Amino acid sequence: MFVQLEYIRHKRYGYGGYTNVMRQLKKTTMKINWNISQTDIEMVKKVIANNKNPFLQARQLRNVEKQNVIIDKDKIIREMIMCLLTSQQRSGPNSSVGQFLKLDPFPITVEKLTTTDNVEDFIKATLQQHGLNRFVNNVSSFFDSNYRKIEEKNWTLISELEELINADSKNKERTIADKLANDFKGFGPKQSRNFLQALGLTKYEIPIDSRITTWLNDFGFPLKLTASSLGDNGYYHFVSDGIQELCEKAGVYPCILDAAIFSSFDNNQWTDENTIF
Repeated sequence: MFVQLEYIRHKRYGYGGYTNVMRQLKKTTMKINWNISQTDIEMVKKVIANNKNPFLQARQLRNVEKQNVIIDKDKIIREMIMCLLTSQQRSGPNSSVGQFLKLDPFPITVEKLTTTDNVEDFIKATLQQHGLNRFVNNVSSFFDSNYRKIEEKNWTLISELEELINADSKNKERTIADKLANDFKGFGPKQSRNFLQALGLTKYEIPIDSRITTWLNDFGFPLKLTASSLGDNGYYHFVSDGIQELCEKAGVYPCILDAAIFSSFDNNQWTDENTIF
């Protein structure tokens, strides 16, 4: 897989080398051609075939076939907690985070949040009671800020998200993901897409996390991918475009490739009972 950039002269930056092209992605007009080989396509198909586990099957049913997609306040609360917890710590099926997210009933609900005197303290105490101490101050603070913003807008977020249930639009997915990344603390490009994907709303825009970047770098993605560079929205769009082009050529949805790659790092630990994302 490689990318061909036809760099159009810019009056300030002139002609640029490969590195300069990437640096000016948002400032310069250019035509991008993704060149996908048959070998690339076979590698995508192979990782999916090797990971047809309950995790991938659940992703197919929810995100592609849109089965049992429900958007309500408690679901939004749970997935926001999930995103904030998984931002910088392990999230496999047997991790502390994974065990917490499997709790039924889930200990953080809209009913409990509306009756507590201090949302931030409640979130912090609840997480600590379940042994989740890493970044607990940030998680509880970010959640409190985001929850207040949702409440102030009278949960109009629900109707905005519901627009994606029956949509089949790359642009709509990206527009809403970018808005969430801008609106919610602790999200950014990756977790905004993690949030939407966990709700079953997206097929094309995926969270490009460390597992995905590791696989793509080994795969031979034309640029060395790092978490820091993917924090830039324009760069994230560029990489996402490449993934979507690759998946289109392979005849699969990006959310399915994401499920296959993500679960491949967990040594067949995913079952029907512990599929949580």
